[in-house]
Parts: sequence; C-alpha cells; structure tokens
Amino acid sequence: MTVETESMDGQQVVELARRVLPGGSTGNVSHELVIAEGRGGRVWDMDGKEYVDFLLGSGPMLVGHAHPEVLAAVQDRVAKGTTFFANNEDAIRLAADIVDAVACADQVRFVCTGSEADFYAMRLARAYTGRDKILKFEGGYHGMSDYGLMSTSPSRSSNYPRPIADSAGIPKSIEDEMLIAPYNDLETVAGLIREHRDDLAGIMVEAFQRIIPPQPGFLEGLRELASDNDLVLIFDEVVTGFRLAYGGAQAFYGVTPDVCTMGKSIGGGFPLAAIGGRAEIMAHFDKGAVGEDAFLTQIGTLSGNPVAAVAGRKTLEILKRPGTYENLFRTGQALMDGFAAILDDAGIPARVSGTPPKFEIVFTDQEVVDYRSSMGDQEMASRCNALLRERGVLKGEICFYVSCAHTEEDVQFTLDAFADTVAELSRSDAA
Repeated sequence: MTVETESMDGQQVVELARRVLPGGSTGNVSHELVIAEGRGGRVWDMDGKEYVDFLLGSGPMLVGHAHPEVLAAVQDRVAKGTTFFANNEDAIRLAADIVDAVACADQVRFVCTGSEADFYAMRLARAYTGRDKILKFEGGYHGMSDYGLMSTSPSRSSNYPRPIADSAGIPKSIEDEMLIAPYNDLETVAGLIREHRDDLAGIMVEAFQRIIPPQPGFLEGLRELASDNDLVLIFDEVVTGFRLAYGGAQAFYGVTPDVCTMGKSIGGGFPLAAIGGRAEIMAHFDKGAVGEDAFLTQIGTLSGNPVAAVAGRKTLEILKRPGTYENLFRTGQALMDGFAAILDDAGIPARVSGTPPKFEIVFTDQEVVDYRSSMGDQEMASRCNALLRERGVLKGEICFYVSCAHTEEDVQFTLDAFADTVAELSRSDAA
C-alpha cells in the first residue's frame, strides 16, 4: 500500500495513524494529538495549538524541551558518529557521573529502556541469591516485561500475594514467581517474607510509588527486612532518579537500596537507562568475576549509545547547578497548593498527592496511601484531563510532571485553566 505523506495537516496525520498504527497511536497517550515541536515547558501540535506541557515525554524532559546546551552537545556528538557497539568515552563518563551521584551504585550497566533496566534488575537479584521469587507492590510500575506486568493496574482486586497479569500473552507460570503486597504496609510484607523466605530473591519497589509518597518508616522497614533476610532491595528509580534530588529518591528519603534502576532523566530525551548497584551484585554481569554458571548475559545493540550519553551528561550537569532543585520544587509546590485551594473553594472532594516534581489530583475524600486508595473517581479524572487539554494544558492520565523550564507564567496559566475546568466540572455535576 502506498501512503501519501507530503503536506499533511494534523487531522490528515491522525487519519493516517488510524490506518497504519494499531489503535491509531504509538501505544502511549491515547488521545488523538500529534505533537510537532517542544521548547522549554511548552509544546505545539501540528495545527499550531500551544500547550503548557506536564507530560514531558512521560518524564525525560526534566530540564525542558530543546534545551540549547543539550542540543549543542548532541549536535557535536552526532557529527562524529552515532553508535559503535563498543565502549565509548561518553558512556563511560556518564557511568562515572552516576556512580558519583547515586549512593547504591558502585558500578553501572547501561540498557536502552526502563523496562529493560527493571527486567535485568530482577534477573540480577535472582542470579545473586540463587532464588526465584520477587516481591513487588500493587500499583507499582516496573516496565513491560512479563514479570513487571503483574498487578500494575489491576481492574479487580485479588487476595495478596496473588498477582493479576496486566496483559494478554503472559504465561500463567509467571504468576507463581511474583508476590504482591500493598504499598506502605510493612506488616503484610514481613508476613510474606516469613512465608516465602526460602524462595524469595528480592523486593522491588518504587520508593515514591507513582504519586504515593512512602509513609514514615516504610522504606527504612523494607531496608531492614531485606538486610535481615538476605534479600536484594531494588529501588525502581526510572522515574525518580535525579528528579526528587540529584542522588534520586534514595538521597531524598535517606534510604540506600542494594540495586537501583534509572532512566528518563539520565538520557536527556534519548533512549538510555541503567542498572546500578553494589559491586558484589553487579559482578554477575562479569563472567570473569563470577564464572559461567553465575554469569548474567546482557547485550544490547544501542546500550550506552554515545548520543544518548552526551545528552544525559549535559542534563545531569544542568541539574547539578546551584538552585536547580529549589526552583523545581518551588514551581511544583505552587501548582499543588493552587490546585488544592481551587478544589477546596469549589467543594470538590479531592487530594493532591505526590511531591512537587511529580503529583496528581485524585478525586477522593480518602487519604492516598496505596494503589487502591489512589484510584479515586476515574471518570472525573478523565473529564478533568480532557477539559485541561482543551484549555491548553497537556498532561498524562496519571500525573503532572514538572520541569525546570516551567515558568511563573506557566504556573499562572495552568492555575487559571484549572479554575475554569473545575467550574465546568461543578456545573456539569449540578446539572
């Protein structure tokens, strides 16, 4: 089939997408929106409509779109070649930057996606302990592998620790290798460890789970339980790495895991992710160190790609500058406080849950402490997101990502759009 693609407007591209892409999309956001350009904290669609962008490519654009310093570094690198399937200086230097910044990382292994990083982290825990099962938390997102897609967004509740597969095509046998616990519930975790200790390799957790902060003592309790039972504690920092603090969630919360995964920010908008951990655990990537039987095979054509590495290095350099995180948190806090005040004035039951760099509005009158309490009124949330999009505010279905490039003008524009959105929601509910 020949497809004419020259001189197409936004609607024509949407129609083309319906023909050539399953569901008419690349599999990410579901709404029919085709982004043409991004600069700073804003993006434009193909028809020229401008949005304040809190989607940020699902998080990677922490320093904003098309940052001039990142672009200059990338353009210089591209002119020298784009990939080699061999060591390159930029990837080695990025690994050194990460080791310097991240408490648990004695060494780093690069991959291309967060899904890969999470998959290999679980395999690493199994290789190190010689045991098979992984404990994860309901609602925790750990990528697209068969193991990761267990009770990430279950449509029905199951009895803990039995998982529910999130996708067709996953073998039933995978369910036997994953244990599910409620986030922020140390008592249940401790009970599962006692019951499955001989088969359990590790605990995998988003230290800040999607939009749910850990309650006081929760991460410390996981650290203690993992140490006491010879388990590998894995922090999934694909989202939180370099977002909550320069050293990630483990620096922000003051709890050091054995292994962590990183992505999004460390690639500066290019495909790059990593596993970092204690040297004795990371040694399983080195056949010469552990021997044939304990060796964990990992090969990726574009792993440690030099273009992604220079973008990541420049992004980390920008993040490390004085005042960067203070400004990021100030921007996010202004949005969170403004949203809460608007909702309170309107008398709409809702919670603004999360931390200033990443949060969400949950339409509920309950405290948000775990996956089930974070669901809220999904229909109201969907209506709110659609109304915001109409008013020039773009976000994903699950959260607001805040960037270092968002300005006071962006904040005020967003709060005005939200106030108008809430007014329309209130009128609709009253009708």
